[in-house]
Amino acid sequence: MQYKEALAFARHPRPNQTAAEQRFWEAVRNKRFHGLKFLRQFIIEHQNNDGDKKYYIVDFYCHAHRLIIEIDGAVHSDQVDYDRAREAVLKEMGMTVLRFTNDEVLSGINDVKKRIEDLITE
Repeated sequence: MQYKEALAFARHPRPNQTAAEQRFWEAVRNKRFHGLKFLRQFIIEHQNNDGDKKYYIVDFYCHAHRLIIEIDGAVHSDQVDYDRAREAVLKEMGMTVLRFTNDEVLSGINDVKKRIEDLITE
């Protein structure tokens, strides 16, 4: 996937967020969470040793902590291997990846925020 394709793909879901993504976004947007800036549908570029580039689109990203938040719906149960490989690359790049299910966000946003808070204040 080229950058322009990744950008078009990343921009497409913004108006069509899931209820869980909307809930999380409302909790963190405009620096509402510890004054941290979160971006949604953020593109991360990875270049391997051969110079080949891949683009990963993450649900939410906080640059100050190199923190990626992924909110997983049912589709992720069908792509576990892909998610693990992708997460390994992102961790190799020095990122931290936290995954939450839609249910965790919808039924316990305060617990989600607490887990993030615990991580960033370690």
